Amino acid sequence: MIKVSIIAAIYNAEHYLAEMINSILKQTYQDWELILVNDGSIDGSPKICEFYAERYKNIKVISISNMGPGNARNIGIQNAEGKYVYFIDAD
Repeated sequence: MIKVSIIAAIYNAEHYLAEMINSILKQTYQDWELILVNDGSIDGSPKICEFYAERYKNIKVISISNMGPGNARNIGIQNAEGKYVYFIDAD
């Protein structure tokens, strides 16, 4: 079982997204998953999310229509496998 699920609601965050993901990847704690919930972004965010998900098995992408960060976080929770949940913002 994964210990920590990190959930990020993503909406048009292409300028910050890679930096946020890279900061998580640099952590020394290893028992985590990152769930990137693309909340209908219309910029380059979806491509950035897919780029990382293809390279790291503990990163998942869920794409939904734009319904706001609360809904995106709830969808992240529904798909989380961790014992604990942590929310992070791309910026």
